[in-house]
Amino acid sequence: MQLEPDDIRSIITRLKRANGHLASVIRMLEEGSECEDALTQLAAVSKAISRGGYALVASGLEQCIAETGRESVDAKKLEKLFLSLA
Repeated sequence: MQLEPDDIRSIITRLKRANGHLASVIRMLEEGSECEDALTQLAAVSKAISRGGYALVASGLEQCIAETGRESVDAKKLEKLFLSLA
């Protein structure tokens, strides 16, 4: 399923922000920052990426229901997508 660009613009923005944040974590490690500080920031990056993934699945679900109706949604496939993010 191909999502509309308008539907995923906020997801792309979120993931780009996470990408920049990850670059900052890498820079922190290269510069010898405290391990605890780097891990805290890395946890934030991980959470941001996960939220982007969940938002992507949710957008796909909304579009799928709108296009085909609730009865046609493959619940097992959607469950597998959600679990792939766990």
